[in-house]
Amino acid sequence: MKINIKVHARSKRERVLGPLPDGSYKVEVKSPPVEGAANEAVCLLLAEFFKKPKRAVRILLGSTNSKKVVEIDD
Repeated sequence: MKINIKVHARSKRERVLGPLPDGSYKVEVKSPPVEGAANEAVCLLLAEFFKKPKRAVRILLGSTNSKKVVEIDD
């Protein structure tokens, strides 16, 4: 499954909001967008949200952008 997400790094809390009306998700993480820390936190949070192992979640597009396409294996 592929989903579009919008990441808000350096947030006060960590959570996943969605699906939003356009089918995308909003992901808030406390980690800063430095050296992949926010991307790592996004993958962990999405794995928890979808009840999948962390290795099943990977960022396909947008690794340096706040808008990303993420693939979650079944």
